[in-house]
Amino acid sequence: MSGVIQLSIQAALIVLMVLILPCAYRVWVGPTAADRLQAIDAITTLLIGIIIVLALLRDTAMYIDIAIALAAFAFIGTIALARYISEGKVF
Repeated sequence: MSGVIQLSIQAALIVLMVLILPCAYRVWVGPTAADRLQAIDAITTLLIGIIIVLALLRDTAMYIDIAIALAAFAFIGTIALARYISEGKVF
């Protein structure tokens, strides 16, 4: 990879890591459960982005599989928590 592309990918990684901080704050302080759920979902999405950027930096396709698995688990978890918040039951 050229130097500019490498620098851009590293900058994207730093930005994604910094964006986790306001989401973590919202999880900690969030006034409602829905706010916390949305922040956790945003953190998961940012983590998936970080994993993809690391896959680009290390030139390894295995990280892509990990990101896909994390996305699937996050989707199921978000659906379960949203149902628990709205109806009070998971199943």
